[in-house]
Amino acid sequence: MNSIGIQVLNALKGEINEIDYLRYIKQLTYDETESKSNLAIYRAPNALIANWVRTKFSDKIAHLFEIKTNIKPTVSILIQSASTSAAPAQNQAVVVNTERPSGSLLNPSYTFQNFVVGDSNNFAFIAAKNVSEKPGVVYNPLFIYGGVGLGKTHLMQSVGNVMLAQGKTVIYTSVEQFLNDFSRHLNNRTMDRFKDKYRKCDLLLIDDIQFLSNKNQIQEEFFHTFDALRNENKQIIITSDKPPKKIGGLEERLKSRFESGLVADIQPPELETKIEIIKKKCEINRVKLDREVINYVATIIENNTREIEGILSKLNAYSQLMGVDITIEFARNVLKEQMAEKRSNITTDLIMDTIAKELNIKPSEIRSKSRNSNIVYARRIAIYLARSLTPNSMPQLAQYFGMKDHTAVSHTMKKIQELMKNDEDFRMKIEELSNKVSIATPE
Repeated sequence: MNSIGIQVLNALKGEINEIDYLRYIKQLTYDETESKSNLAIYRAPNALIANWVRTKFSDKIAHLFEIKTNIKPTVSILIQSASTSAAPAQNQAVVVNTERPSGSLLNPSYTFQNFVVGDSNNFAFIAAKNVSEKPGVVYNPLFIYGGVGLGKTHLMQSVGNVMLAQGKTVIYTSVEQFLNDFSRHLNNRTMDRFKDKYRKCDLLLIDDIQFLSNKNQIQEEFFHTFDALRNENKQIIITSDKPPKKIGGLEERLKSRFESGLVADIQPPELETKIEIIKKKCEINRVKLDREVINYVATIIENNTREIEGILSKLNAYSQLMGVDITIEFARNVLKEQMAEKRSNITTDLIMDTIAKELNIKPSEIRSKSRNSNIVYARRIAIYLARSLTPNSMPQLAQYFGMKDHTAVSHTMKKIQELMKNDEDFRMKIEELSNKVSIATPE
């Protein structure tokens, strides 16, 4: 008879789609020896699968255990070691408490060593590094802002992991968790415990501060928490999707305090940084990709670098299931549906607007007769992408771009294809622009 852990996975199979089951859940093994009634331990072949299961399925797994045993356990996903009998402490562990604490644990993989530095994030990286060396002395608070998936939380928690290793008390929480904690203690009349927790730590890390907007009661509490910590020279690090002055519904006194330290932004990574991030992720997660595949992945991901984890997980899972190496042809085939979905609503006007924005040239100039080298360069790329990404025929494109006939479009296509064949940097630039067109939103 199957163990309870296997029964749970079999039950989960009927509640999720087949691809997710084959790609992730089927890769797990249940550790019956180390598991207990209140602790369910599974082992995954790599960190990508472990992280995915943790994020997507751990709560469901715990719920299914509760249905079968009347006990809702903590679910622990361990990376499979060479020796399956090794104790959990000897594995790289990702533990999920189904009874989630009000302040989340730090991710141990978020370190300065694992952070890829480029022109887009160098200033924020240096600032965070300095704070980790002199907490409460320089840049207090440190306010880091930027778009989703650019590394704000990674930098913030890197400081936290440094101080945690020094025996300091570190609290990491989101605004939502802070609010829930506040409401719970307020209702239970235990506000003294709430204040002890947040005002007596050495480092307070607050993610997504923009969600304080228009929440007057919690803004008042956070204001006093902020002042109490800074008066004791305790370090505060805050992240947001925008700078303090642009957060609507936020009290001016809070904006003033957020700006009183150092405000550092993180921009979307340039292509070279994306490549280095992918290499680092491959190294950490033990995924083997050759240079051509790495370059391809770099050109198709959006600004959100978290997308890299999903793509690597998908490629690695398909590779293991099919028992083949990850070649460029394999990668293109696995990811073709993902790319096709992005490209379903592309128009020539959208291509023109995107190219014009990226190359700082007006759409009217691209469609003009100008022989300026920069404009010719942009026009050729626009024609190539319009032919590649839309169903327009060459005569239709010739008419759109004001060319004599379709032979001019054909000549441009051949010219671009020749350049792409002989110049890898140019080919990568074309693929990057192609992806930016695919993810662009019509205005």
